[in-house]
Amino acid sequence: MKTVILAGGFGTRLSEETGVRPKPLVEIGGKPILWHIMKMYSSYGHNDFIICCGYKGHMIKEFFSNYYLHSSDVVFDLKNNTTEIINNSIEPWKVTLIDTGENTMTGGRIKRVKEYIGNEPFFLTYGDGVSDVNFNELLNFHKSEGTLATLTAVQQPGRYGAFNLEKDNNKIENFREKPKGGTRETAWINGGFFVLQPQIFDYIEGDSTVWEREPMERLAHEGQLSAFKHEGYWQSMDSLRDKTVLETIWDEGNPAWKKW
Repeated sequence: MKTVILAGGFGTRLSEETGVRPKPLVEIGGKPILWHIMKMYSSYGHNDFIICCGYKGHMIKEFFSNYYLHSSDVVFDLKNNTTEIINNSIEPWKVTLIDTGENTMTGGRIKRVKEYIGNEPFFLTYGDGVSDVNFNELLNFHKSEGTLATLTAVQQPGRYGAFNLEKDNNKIENFREKPKGGTRETAWINGGFFVLQPQIFDYIEGDSTVWEREPMERLAHEGQLSAFKHEGYWQSMDSLRDKTVLETIWDEGNPAWKKW
């Protein structure tokens, strides 16, 4: 099962870092947050990734191009011009990197990788958030709901697309991107870990489509958007403060999202 990662945005709220690198390459504990996200999925056996590149996407390509060498112990015999790998702990990943355009919106990026997904469900996430969500439980929940789309719902006040869920209801009837108001008991936000059926491509018009607006709003209106409620750890790296929080947690030695 493939995992699509949106990694093409400008990351303007983290401009201290993203002026020189794409946001998914901003490091936590010496590794890009993109690496942390991929390790999360990999720990549940999902190793086939499609990365939607855009802003400074060549740097993401260079990261993976050099990954094998950088992750191995190596002997360079300069006199004989030979290279010997003596130890490596390389990841079991297949990584497809697609240039989805620098100014393409999130929905457009998803649609641009349609041909690489095929006629099967797939995971989707953003290249800037970590969690201890169980992806296999998320997938099983999605299958049991029978909807075209499932998102991971988390509770955190602030600046994300929110919706109300009654206690025993898993269907989202009204999705609003960045609304005001809501109570702690009923207001959930889009945590960014999706399972999607290939039919969702029909809900995306083109490059200018924002996934979190028209497509998700329409899916919700049609009863095709389910919510997997996750009450565990979740954190998006949306600002320098968020990066500092994640760095501190990593340095303490037991980050909640590390399942590998």
